[in-house]
Amino acid sequence: MHDAVELEGAGVPTAVIVTEAFLHEAQVQRAALGMEGVEPVVIAHPLSTLSGAQIEERARQAAPQVKRALLGG
Repeated sequence: MHDAVELEGAGVPTAVIVTEAFLHEAQVQRAALGMEGVEPVVIAHPLSTLSGAQIEERARQAAPQVKRALLGG
């Protein structure tokens, strides 16, 4: 979140991707940093035990949310 807040503050659109297990922490951080407008992209947890192909599938599923975060709408 810290990097996203810094980039967004500089006018660079960002997409913060978190697993559902870390969503609360991401929301607390964005509020503490004054950037409630940075909406995290949430994917299923966990990642560490997945194969490369499974991670690629999660990325494909998250792509529309990432696109919205970067381009708006």
